[in-house]
Amino acid sequence: MADKTADTYAIIEESGGQRKVTENESIIIDLYNAGESKAGDTITIDKVLVVGTVGGDAVLGSPYVKGATVTLEITEPMFKGDKLFIHKFRTKSTYQRKTGHRQRYTRAKVTSIKA
Repeated sequence: MADKTADTYAIIEESGGQRKVTENESIIIDLYNAGESKAGDTITIDKVLVVGTVGGDAVLGSPYVKGATVTLEITEPMFKGDKLFIHKFRTKSTYQRKTGHRQRYTRAKVTSIKA
């Protein structure tokens, strides 16, 4: 028989968006705690929209599932994403600007999903 915990998934609200997560999955979230947390620290997310099993039933929240939590363990407190370039240009004039931006993220591993 298959392990039930591996088939459990949750849809959480994180940084204004929704994300489907499963246990033991490594995810990238927006920078947490200004990057000052340490590897091994835990984050508890209580904004869980759906908890369910693959091929089974799902519990829907309105808007959140009561008592459901997702626990994350920080593996990399801060790293930078790819550099994005912004070009500004106006035709028939000598106006050109080029700037760049690198977003900072936190890498975490989903340790448990509780319904």
